[in-house]
Amino acid sequence: MDWDDVRPPARKSASIGDNLETLSVAELEERIGAFSDEIERIRAELERKRAHESAAAALFKSSKS
Repeated sequence: MDWDDVRPPARKSASIGDNLETLSVAELEERIGAFSDEIERIRAELERKRAHESAAAALFKSSKS
């Protein structure tokens, strides 16, 4: 058995600044979906970190009083 047959094919990743001229309409729509999902994931992480930062700031502010 060849391990290349077992392993899933490598996934093409979309990057900011890629040449879009060679992509089909379906591929462009797929990229929009992928980037939208990634934006939501980043926003959720940003919100989580901001909440953690606020909680830490509040803790240190109350301990100085």
